[in-house]
Amino acid sequence: MNVMLDVVGLDVRYGSSQVLFDLKLQVRQGETLALLGRNGAGKSTSMKAIAGVIAAAAGRIQFNQKNITGMPSHLIARAGMGFVPEDRQIFTGLSVQDNLFIGAKLGQQGEQAWTLERVYEMLPLLYPLRQRMGGLLSGGEQQMLTIGRALMGNPSLLLLDEPSEGLAPIMVQKIGELIENLRQLGTTIVLAEQNLHFCLGLADRAVVIDKGSDVFVGSISELNANADIKKRYLSV
Repeated sequence: MNVMLDVVGLDVRYGSSQVLFDLKLQVRQGETLALLGRNGAGKSTSMKAIAGVIAAAAGRIQFNQKNITGMPSHLIARAGMGFVPEDRQIFTGLSVQDNLFIGAKLGQQGEQAWTLERVYEMLPLLYPLRQRMGGLLSGGEQQMLTIGRALMGNPSLLLLDEPSEGLAPIMVQKIGELIENLRQLGTTIVLAEQNLHFCLGLADRAVVIDKGSDVFVGSISELNANADIKKRYLSV
Protein backbone atom coordinates (compact mmCIF):
# COMPACT_ATOMS: atom_id res chain seq x y z
CA MET A 1 0.00 0.00 0.00
CA ASN A 2 1.11 3.54 -0.73
CA VAL A 3 2.20 5.68 2.20
CA MET A 4 -0.25 8.59 2.13
CA LEU A 5 1.09 10.49 5.15
CA ASP A 6 4.71 10.38 6.33
CA VAL A 7 5.73 12.41 9.41
CA VAL A 8 9.44 12.40 10.28
CA GLY A 9 11.22 14.10 13.20
CA LEU A 10 8.34 16.44 14.07
CA ASP A 11 9.05 19.02 16.78
CA VAL A 12 6.43 21.56 17.87
CA ARG A 13 6.79 24.40 20.35
CA TYR A 14 4.35 26.76 22.00
CA GLY A 15 6.59 29.74 22.66
CA SER A 16 9.57 28.51 24.69
CA SER A 17 7.82 25.27 25.67
CA GLN A 18 8.44 22.22 23.44
CA VAL A 19 5.46 19.87 23.13
CA LEU A 20 6.45 17.35 20.42
CA PHE A 21 9.86 15.71 20.21
CA ASP A 22 11.02 13.91 17.06
CA LEU A 23 7.56 12.42 16.39
CA LYS A 24 7.37 9.83 13.59
CA LEU A 25 4.31 8.21 12.04
CA GLN A 26 3.19 6.77 8.71
CA VAL A 27 -0.31 6.23 7.38
CA ARG A 28 -0.91 3.95 4.42
CA GLN A 29 -3.66 4.48 1.91
CA GLY A 30 -6.94 2.92 3.07
CA GLU A 31 -5.87 2.18 6.65
CA THR A 32 -6.97 3.60 9.98
CA LEU A 33 -4.12 4.61 12.28
CA ALA A 34 -4.89 5.17 15.97
CA LEU A 35 -2.81 7.90 17.66
CA LEU A 36 -3.11 6.97 21.31
CA GLY A 37 -1.97 8.57 24.54
CA ARG A 38 -3.12 10.02 27.82
CA ASN A 39 -4.61 13.47 28.10
CA GLY A 40 -1.79 15.98 27.49
CA ALA A 41 0.46 13.49 25.68
CA GLY A 42 0.51 15.60 22.51
CA LYS A 43 -2.20 13.99 20.36
CA SER A 44 -4.11 17.18 19.51
CA THR A 45 -0.87 19.09 18.91
CA SER A 46 0.22 16.36 16.49
CA MET A 47 -3.07 16.58 14.59
CA LYS A 48 -2.96 20.38 14.43
CA ALA A 49 0.63 20.33 13.18
CA ILE A 50 -0.19 17.77 10.46
CA ALA A 51 -3.19 19.87 9.38
CA GLY A 52 -1.10 23.06 9.34
CA VAL A 53 -3.08 24.77 12.10
CA ILE A 54 0.12 25.20 14.11
CA ALA A 55 3.66 25.40 12.73
CA ALA A 56 6.29 22.71 13.08
CA ALA A 57 9.58 23.82 14.62
CA ALA A 58 11.45 20.97 12.92
CA GLY A 59 10.80 17.84 10.89
CA ARG A 60 9.02 16.96 7.65
CA ILE A 61 5.36 16.23 6.87
CA GLN A 62 4.76 14.57 3.52
CA PHE A 63 1.22 14.06 2.20
CA ASN A 64 0.52 12.23 -1.06
CA GLN A 65 4.24 12.43 -1.95
CA LYS A 66 4.22 16.21 -1.47
CA ASN A 67 6.12 18.07 1.25
CA ILE A 68 3.47 20.11 3.08
CA THR A 69 5.72 21.25 5.98
CA GLY A 70 5.02 24.92 6.65
CA MET A 71 2.13 25.06 4.17
CA PRO A 72 -0.92 27.11 5.30
CA SER A 73 -3.81 25.02 6.60
CA HIS A 74 -6.22 26.07 3.84
CA LEU A 75 -3.81 24.82 1.18
CA ILE A 76 -3.35 21.54 3.05
CA ALA A 77 -7.14 21.18 3.11
CA ARG A 78 -7.23 21.93 -0.61
CA ALA A 79 -4.61 19.20 -1.13
CA GLY A 80 -7.09 16.66 0.27
CA MET A 81 -6.78 16.59 4.06
CA GLY A 82 -9.91 16.82 6.20
CA PHE A 83 -9.56 17.83 9.86
CA VAL A 84 -12.16 17.23 12.57
CA PRO A 85 -10.84 19.23 15.57
CA GLU A 86 -11.34 18.19 19.17
CA ASP A 87 -13.38 21.34 19.93
CA ARG A 88 -15.55 20.86 16.78
CA GLN A 89 -15.59 24.56 15.79
CA ILE A 90 -19.01 24.55 14.19
CA PHE A 91 -20.75 27.83 13.36
CA THR A 92 -23.31 28.03 16.15
CA GLY A 93 -25.36 30.78 14.48
CA LEU A 94 -25.79 28.88 11.21
CA SER A 95 -28.05 25.96 10.41
CA VAL A 96 -26.78 22.40 10.13
CA GLN A 97 -27.17 22.57 6.35
CA ASP A 98 -25.29 25.87 6.08
CA ASN A 99 -22.48 24.42 8.23
CA LEU A 100 -22.23 21.54 5.77
CA PHE A 101 -22.26 23.83 2.72
CA ILE A 102 -19.40 25.88 4.18
CA GLY A 103 -17.17 22.78 4.02
CA ALA A 104 -18.12 21.86 0.47
CA LYS A 105 -15.39 21.61 -2.15
CA LEU A 106 -14.25 19.21 -4.82
CA GLY A 107 -11.53 16.68 -4.09
CA GLN A 108 -7.97 17.29 -5.25
CA GLN A 109 -8.62 15.55 -8.58
CA GLY A 110 -11.99 17.28 -9.00
CA GLU A 111 -13.93 14.33 -7.57
CA GLN A 112 -17.19 14.79 -5.70
CA ALA A 113 -17.79 11.50 -3.94
CA TRP A 114 -19.35 13.36 -1.00
CA THR A 115 -22.43 15.44 -1.76
CA LEU A 116 -24.99 16.86 0.66
CA GLU A 117 -27.32 13.94 -0.10
CA ARG A 118 -24.61 11.37 0.56
CA VAL A 119 -23.58 13.01 3.84
CA TYR A 120 -27.20 12.88 5.02
CA GLU A 121 -27.34 9.23 3.93
CA MET A 122 -24.18 8.44 5.93
CA LEU A 123 -25.31 10.61 8.89
CA PRO A 124 -29.11 10.16 8.97
CA LEU A 125 -29.28 11.81 12.38
CA LEU A 126 -28.47 15.18 10.72
CA TYR A 127 -31.22 15.23 8.09
CA PRO A 128 -34.18 16.01 10.39
CA LEU A 129 -31.99 18.66 12.08
CA ARG A 130 -30.89 20.32 8.84
CA GLN A 131 -32.60 23.68 9.61
CA ARG A 132 -31.63 23.73 13.28
CA MET A 133 -28.98 26.20 14.43
CA GLY A 134 -25.63 24.60 15.24
CA GLY A 135 -25.65 26.06 18.74
CA LEU A 136 -28.85 24.15 19.59
CA LEU A 137 -27.36 20.72 18.87
CA SER A 138 -26.20 18.27 21.52
CA GLY A 139 -22.50 17.43 21.79
CA GLY A 140 -22.97 14.22 19.82
CA GLU A 141 -24.96 15.98 17.11
CA GLN A 142 -22.26 18.64 16.84
CA GLN A 143 -19.63 15.90 16.50
CA MET A 144 -21.60 14.29 13.67
CA LEU A 145 -21.95 17.69 12.01
CA THR A 146 -18.21 18.36 12.22
CA ILE A 147 -17.44 15.01 10.59
CA GLY A 148 -20.08 15.67 7.92
CA ARG A 149 -18.58 19.10 7.20
CA ALA A 150 -15.13 17.51 6.76
CA LEU A 151 -16.57 14.90 4.37
CA MET A 152 -18.16 17.67 2.29
CA GLY A 153 -14.59 18.69 1.40
CA ASN A 154 -14.05 15.28 -0.30
CA PRO A 155 -10.83 14.52 1.59
CA SER A 156 -8.44 11.68 0.75
CA LEU A 157 -7.28 11.63 4.40
CA LEU A 158 -9.44 12.31 7.44
CA LEU A 159 -7.95 13.43 10.78
CA LEU A 160 -10.33 12.76 13.68
CA ASP A 161 -9.21 14.34 16.96
CA GLU A 162 -10.83 12.63 19.98
CA PRO A 163 -14.23 12.11 18.31
CA SER A 164 -15.67 10.11 21.24
CA GLU A 165 -14.59 12.47 24.03
CA GLY A 166 -17.31 13.66 26.38
CA LEU A 167 -20.15 11.95 24.51
CA ALA A 168 -22.93 9.76 25.90
CA PRO A 169 -22.32 6.02 25.36
CA ILE A 170 -25.01 5.79 22.65
CA MET A 171 -23.33 8.60 20.68
CA VAL A 172 -19.90 6.99 21.15
CA GLN A 173 -21.38 3.86 19.60
CA LYS A 174 -22.82 5.84 16.68
CA ILE A 175 -19.48 7.58 16.07
CA GLY A 176 -17.77 4.17 16.11
CA GLU A 177 -20.27 2.83 13.56
CA LEU A 178 -19.69 5.87 11.36
CA ILE A 179 -15.90 5.41 11.44
CA GLU A 180 -16.32 1.71 10.61
CA ASN A 181 -18.57 2.63 7.64
CA LEU A 182 -15.95 5.11 6.40
CA ARG A 183 -13.27 2.41 6.75
CA GLN A 184 -15.36 0.03 4.67
CA LEU A 185 -15.50 2.70 1.96
CA GLY A 186 -11.68 2.79 1.91
CA THR A 187 -11.27 6.14 3.66
CA THR A 188 -7.79 6.75 5.10
CA ILE A 189 -8.13 7.87 8.72
CA VAL A 190 -5.94 9.06 11.59
CA LEU A 191 -7.88 8.64 14.81
CA ALA A 192 -6.49 10.40 17.90
CA GLU A 193 -7.95 8.85 21.05
CA GLN A 194 -7.34 8.23 24.75
CA ASN A 195 -9.70 5.28 24.66
CA LEU A 196 -7.94 2.12 23.42
CA HIS A 197 -11.14 0.09 23.67
CA PHE A 198 -12.88 2.48 21.26
CA CYS A 199 -10.08 1.92 18.72
CA LEU A 200 -9.74 -1.86 19.02
CA GLY A 201 -12.29 -2.74 16.36
CA LEU A 202 -11.61 0.31 14.21
CA ALA A 203 -7.85 0.79 13.75
CA ASP A 204 -5.33 -1.29 11.81
CA ARG A 205 -2.20 0.09 13.47
CA ALA A 206 -1.37 2.28 16.44
CA VAL A 207 1.18 4.87 17.47
CA VAL A 208 1.31 5.55 21.22
CA ILE A 209 2.75 8.89 22.28
CA ASP A 210 3.84 10.05 25.71
CA LYS A 211 5.23 13.49 26.57
CA GLY A 212 5.33 14.35 22.88
CA SER A 213 7.33 11.33 21.66
CA ASP A 214 6.29 8.08 20.03
CA VAL A 215 6.85 5.16 22.44
CA PHE A 216 5.14 2.37 20.48
CA VAL A 217 4.43 1.67 16.81
CA GLY A 218 2.72 -1.54 15.72
CA SER A 219 -0.53 -3.27 14.89
CA ILE A 220 -3.54 -2.67 17.10
CA SER A 221 -3.51 -6.36 18.08
CA GLU A 222 0.19 -6.13 19.10
CA LEU A 223 -0.65 -3.13 21.24
CA ASN A 224 -3.61 -4.86 22.85
CA ALA A 225 -1.33 -7.80 23.74
CA ASN A 226 1.33 -5.50 25.25
CA ALA A 227 0.30 -5.14 28.89
CA ASP A 228 3.37 -3.06 29.80
CA ILE A 229 2.74 -0.34 27.18
CA LYS A 230 -0.95 -0.22 28.03
CA LYS A 231 -0.27 0.12 31.76
CA ARG A 232 2.55 2.67 31.44
CA TYR A 233 1.12 4.95 28.78
CA LEU A 234 -2.62 4.31 28.45
CA SER A 235 -3.72 3.61 32.05
CA VAL A 236 -5.38 0.41 30.88
